[in-house]
Amino acid sequence: MLKKILASATVAVSLFAGAAQAADLTLYSGRGESFVQPIIDQFERDTGIKVNVRYGGTAQLAVLIQEEGRRSPADLFWGQDAGAMGALANANLLATLPRGTFKDIPDIYRSETRQWIATSGRARVIAYSTERASAEEIPGSVFDLTDERFKGRIAIPPTNGGFQSFITAMRVAHGDERTLEWLRGIKANEPKIFRNNTTAVAGIADGEADFALVNNYYLPRFVAADANFPVAQTFFDKGDIGNLVNVAGIAVLESSKNKRNAQKLVEYLVSPAAQQYFTSVVNEYPVTANVISNPVLTDLKVVLDAAPRMNLDKLEDLDGTLALLRRAGLL
Repeated sequence: MLKKILASATVAVSLFAGAAQAADLTLYSGRGESFVQPIIDQFERDTGIKVNVRYGGTAQLAVLIQEEGRRSPADLFWGQDAGAMGALANANLLATLPRGTFKDIPDIYRSETRQWIATSGRARVIAYSTERASAEEIPGSVFDLTDERFKGRIAIPPTNGGFQSFITAMRVAHGDERTLEWLRGIKANEPKIFRNNTTAVAGIADGEADFALVNNYYLPRFVAADANFPVAQTFFDKGDIGNLVNVAGIAVLESSKNKRNAQKLVEYLVSPAAQQYFTSVVNEYPVTANVISNPVLTDLKVVLDAAPRMNLDKLEDLDGTLALLRRAGLL
């Protein structure tokens, strides 16, 4: 399927040509192998540049890079969320990318420091049962989910990285005091606890919960297997923190001895071919508009309009978020 998608996309192959004898790249990837290895393989075929990938958790690899410092063998870091990218940028471990790399990239996908760039977006949504709830029941703000009418009906995955990044964004936008108050309100509403987004969405279909706070790309996987899957999803009101668009991001390490080829991989990942793969196969939002829309995803213009405006580099304080989750009794 990847080959078909890439063949249909317009790629400036000349940009990447002539690198058959180039030095290998080392990539630390916090993104899962099943998601990213196909596009890495295609990059190798198109450019002749070999990419050696070390897979691991985003936070784990970010800490490793900080420990290795300028001795790190990595040329690039591909993180699952903006917080890890911001942490490395603030530690002065990332190279500044050329301004041209960010051409036509919406603001919500940009690092203000230009030290990393988003490769795809994941919108926070509220999923709901089409059998026991409706879009009309969903309040204008995620903060309203502490209302009594949602007691025992909400599914959350507090150990999940996406949920924790969302809480970090809430802290940045609204402060720790209000965030803790909300977490305690959710706790008092007796939420259904799930280990991840997949099980939370499945829990709605199984009747264990009526609503769930998840990332957008899990439901399409269920719908692809069962067109009658009894779950839908939507956004809160425009600009609400519950509509956070978090990102996967790629960066070149300042210590890399192969920045030229590392930059080629960065540019490849934001090219139309790679962006078509991320939206058509991975069900994530593209970072450019030059791709064919995925019919199971909300239109990108709607997502951009709904999303709150955030400085993604500030989503780095995971320790503070974990501390609040523990104080609220959700970890």
